[in-house]
Amino acid sequence: MQVTGEQEKLRFALLGDDPDGIAMALALQGSGRYVLRTYGGPRAGAEALAQQGLAMNIARDFEELLADPECELVIVADQPGYRAQALRRALQSEKHILCAYPPDHSPEIAYEAAMIQADTHCVLLPLLPHVFHPAVVLLAETLQSKQSRLGALRLLELRQSRTGHVVIESAVAGQKPAIPGWEILRTLAGEIAEVSAVASSEEVQGDEPLMLSGRFEPAGLFQMQLLPNQTADTVVIVAHATAGQAHVSLPGGWIGPAQFELRLDTGEREVQDWPTWNPWPKMVEVLERAFAGDSEDARISWQTATRCLELDDAARRSLQHHRVSTLEYAEATEEVGFKSTMALAGCALLWVVLLLYILALWVPWLAWVILPVLVFFLALQLLRWLIPKKGS
Repeated sequence: MQVTGEQEKLRFALLGDDPDGIAMALALQGSGRYVLRTYGGPRAGAEALAQQGLAMNIARDFEELLADPECELVIVADQPGYRAQALRRALQSEKHILCAYPPDHSPEIAYEAAMIQADTHCVLLPLLPHVFHPAVVLLAETLQSKQSRLGALRLLELRQSRTGHVVIESAVAGQKPAIPGWEILRTLAGEIAEVSAVASSEEVQGDEPLMLSGRFEPAGLFQMQLLPNQTADTVVIVAHATAGQAHVSLPGGWIGPAQFELRLDTGEREVQDWPTWNPWPKMVEVLERAFAGDSEDARISWQTATRCLELDDAARRSLQHHRVSTLEYAEATEEVGFKSTMALAGCALLWVVLLLYILALWVPWLAWVILPVLVFFLALQLLRWLIPKKGS
């Protein structure tokens, strides 16, 4: 589905009053190609939208919001802790979904959401717009260019300070906070292979500093510092490479002014500045490219949210066990799927053979079934070579 100015406006619904969800709703409405039809959530969210001039229906409950056949898109922005259930139900209703991050404190809901989306073929995107900050984009291009003047990456530092809590916490008991910044590290230097976390306790606490370090799969190390309860919201990124350094400074946080500075060992220096930045129009562009079937931009996808939740999980394990957590990303190919299926079939076969052997004590002819069953299983292994791979 492609949305243009000449077509009828696409109607969407907003569930919850998370600030990112409200900001995305305002950006959609402001584009002139979307219209907010229904809101479901606390009164404060409805009042914030009304103050911006948005008129909408108020749903009595979530099921009423999803039952509206004219709503094709739902922004899931309920509070963390309740968001996973809302996301699951919204996906089952076969709506396009924009989900505030994090969808939950564990990656299980991300896996489940991906499987449901594979069946419905609807758009599913997380609200992680900071990867499109022009300073981050420029730094990523500088680091990933084959002719980069910086040379090979050695160490990437990310420091985030907040006037309140840096981590994303939930008011629901038992929910664990999420760690912001993983998507920035992945955008700049690729997948992360190892994570080590250090804090004052064995759990991530919102009011305590947190230091994370590790190794990227392609090359280079990283260090991320989260400092809560500071005097200002700041973000600093420093890339140390073999031929110089690159600095990104955001003294007012992600929406404030930004500066990119390149310092080469030769003495060459370049500086570029940006004024305040609104990330949400960029998310509208990403959504429309997804509607058009354009999947070339891998900086933001549901896999991004999945990987970030996996890294949260790895950081918590590192804190609890006082050791480095290693991450393995299995490639989702037909060969991997075949091996997994055969492993399950092999386990089931062992139980079948054992059962047949026991039953053969009373029904002797069942013993003759064991050999054909084993031969059939071995024959299945030949499919790996008999069926040609795609592209071969």
